[in-house]
Amino acid sequence: MQADVWSPTPVLLTVDLVILTLREGRLCVLLVERGEDPFQGMQALPGGFLNHAGEEILDAAHRELREETALVAGLVHLEQLATYGDAGRDPRGRVVSVAHLAIAPGLPEPVAGTDAMDAAWVPAEAVLSGEVELAFDHRRIVTDGIERARTKLEFSALATAFCGEVFTIVELQQVYEAVWGTELDTRNFYRKVQAVKGFIIPAGQGRRTTGGRPARLYRAGPKAVLFPPLIRPVPSTREENTGEEGK
Repeated sequence: MQADVWSPTPVLLTVDLVILTLREGRLCVLLVERGEDPFQGMQALPGGFLNHAGEEILDAAHRELREETALVAGLVHLEQLATYGDAGRDPRGRVVSVAHLAIAPGLPEPVAGTDAMDAAWVPAEAVLSGEVELAFDHRRIVTDGIERARTKLEFSALATAFCGEVFTIVELQQVYEAVWGTELDTRNFYRKVQAVKGFIIPAGQGRRTTGGRPARLYRAGPKAVLFPPLIRPVPSTREENTGEEGK
């Protein structure tokens, strides 16, 4: 009797992108409307299968990013987020997704790719709350991506990836407020940012007029790790009960 011959389970590999930007002071994530089954007509993250067996995963992520936003490497912060491979996550078979987190400032209106009916920036809170339903396990991926961004804002210079080449401290504060979902005391924030040497540096003598006193311009400094860190506020019991945001 011939011994059984083992063969590996066929697995398909995709990349998915959690693309974040700020629009009108709100944290937004890029979603596409699926043009094909499964989940045709539902919102989902941009992404897709590898083009060929020799395509590197990072190259595939950059390709998808370029196709969805016209951004190229060097103009966007891109990092691998996590791998998602639960059985049953895709009705087409065993599909493993290597998700990436992408962040850039002032991203333009998106253009739907070849297999999508539409693409749009959606407030992140609408996804986190479940108001906007996503295909597959993409809500979980978005939640993980936003939590990664929130955590890294405490200990790294990631916030500057949401800003343009030059920015004011008020604009930097708006990044923290939008990503963390809470208001911050302006004077306290200014003091904490200035205490982290090398986090941001003056951008020459330029100033930006915002309707009041011209604000000094800064750019990202050389420091990638923040010490002391900018710790995310934790709402007090009273604030949680009344629905107020932590200051």
